[in-house]
Amino acid sequence: MIPLQDTVPSRSLPIVNWMLIALNFLVFLTILSFGPYAERTVFLLGVVPLRLLVHPDLGQAATLVTSMFLHGGWAHLFSNMLALYIFGDNVEDRMGSLRYLAFYLICGIAAALTHVFFNSTSRIPTIGASGAISGVLGAYLVLFPRARVITLLPWFFLPWLVEVPAVTYVGIWLASQLFNGVLAVVTGAQAFGGVAWWAHIGGFCAGFVLVYLFASRRPARRAYLDEYFPW
Repeated sequence: MIPLQDTVPSRSLPIVNWMLIALNFLVFLTILSFGPYAERTVFLLGVVPLRLLVHPDLGQAATLVTSMFLHGGWAHLFSNMLALYIFGDNVEDRMGSLRYLAFYLICGIAAALTHVFFNSTSRIPTIGASGAISGVLGAYLVLFPRARVITLLPWFFLPWLVEVPAVTYVGIWLASQLFNGVLAVVTGAQAFGGVAWWAHIGGFCAGFVLVYLFASRRPARRAYLDEYFPW
């Protein structure tokens, strides 16, 4: 399922969410311009679990943040930014811009540390915003459990637009992460299939818990049918 839009309107301008999307594109294009040095840059700025654990200095700690603004290709970038565009504006709406920014970064760091825990001997750099975005999904599930997500569902080679409950969409997504994460542990594979499954799970769990600290507790001016209410 490819998400296209949700049914919850944003009540304020999601300036931080737009800035995060723009920054991710800017960083990707900048590193792309490095040509043959791009791979080396990604290795330096990505989270390398073994390197972080052996040399836990300030520079390696910084990769917990820099890694979440790196992407391995256009598909990786677009899929992450699409999810951030769809779900991030509503979460920022509920938290406020500054708290949302802090929340996003903390979830990304939690995701990276979870990946390090499960792949402590890996020398492969982990990159991508998906851990932080997983935290956004966790918060979205708590804040808007009645929302619906319009998804593109390929069926017999024909595209179908299907509106599914956010709980269903996130539930299917989380189940796939858990299945592949457990499979990676059982098989001993690091980042099974090239995806850091446990980073996604760690980010989601962080967002699911931290949303209660970061979301505004003020009553909404008016309730939407697809929004959790009262607070």
